[in-house]
Amino acid sequence: MLAHVGGALDWATGRGKAPAMVVIDEATTRVREAPPHGKIGMSTAWRITDRVPGRTMEFRRRTLDKGAAIGVHRIDHDEVYQLLSGEGDVTSDGVTRRVAAGTTVYLYAGAEVGIAQRGAKPLALTIAYPLAMPVR
Repeated sequence: MLAHVGGALDWATGRGKAPAMVVIDEATTRVREAPPHGKIGMSTAWRITDRVPGRTMEFRRRTLDKGAAIGVHRIDHDEVYQLLSGEGDVTSDGVTRRVAAGTTVYLYAGAEVGIAQRGAKPLALTIAYPLAMPVR
């Protein structure tokens, strides 16, 4: 037990090696909340990588309820939206495109971006982007 704790402390302080992997039970990461960047409507978020130590990227799932949106905001990193179900409007630097399940949108650093649910079904998507600094 002491060796395990000691190894964890070494790794957390940067003196040791990262773990081989982290397995995440997505059910433990689920929260109901208003979407970021404007709090337009409601959504379910899976903050999948939030508790992963030493991570260098963010990986999340979000389902936007009818009429909900992640408001337009500037991104300082490239970002990927992969649509799993439903449809919506993605905006990047004033250009809006209708997207649906089976499409992926690659967004570039410096753009003003957002996504809004459209149609009868909730919009489910995964969102991935790099972090500026590793999270310890």
